[in-house]
Amino acid sequence: MPRWHPLTVTTGGADNRPVERWKALVATPAGRFVVRYAAALAVGFVLIALKPVNDHVVNPYTTFVAHQARVALNLLGEGASVHGQVLSSPRFSVTIFNGCNGLEAILIFVCGVLAFPATWRSRLLGAAVGFLAIQLINTVRVVSLFYVGVFKPEWFSTSHVFVWQSIIVVFAVILWLLWARRHAVAAARR
Repeated sequence: MPRWHPLTVTTGGADNRPVERWKALVATPAGRFVVRYAAALAVGFVLIALKPVNDHVVNPYTTFVAHQARVALNLLGEGASVHGQVLSSPRFSVTIFNGCNGLEAILIFVCGVLAFPATWRSRLLGAAVGFLAIQLINTVRVVSLFYVGVFKPEWFSTSHVFVWQSIIVVFAVILWLLWARRHAVAAARR
């Protein structure tokens, strides 16, 4: 006897099972969300990988992130400066690369918000507030990594790759879960 699968449709031949499973998936609200989210995320990552977008949007944005960190460091008395995407002070210098600008976490969050079945007003407001929140956390990330480089340079790589990269992505996911829960409850009340 064949094993039961929640997306298995018993009508049709064996050749139609993948098609029927796909139809069953997109027939559910959760399935439609997953498809829209995956498509939005794929488009977003392809866009930021394109050379013209990288050159005219991503790199200037990354330089903006370096300037945000410079302002924060100077408020802390660091005397930092930015040259291109290099953030430096008399005590330490670091180059902020495209993977360190928070855009991946922002994409994860914004694509989730835009794919979610909420009003467009809620989506746009959620995307804007989430963008700012993630950017704030990313600025804290860059500043803290700068100080890790100043005081414990041997911890820099681990702090950068494992600790802060995980924190930023988890923050984006938790922020989306909180936003989605709020708007799923609001939709259920309607």
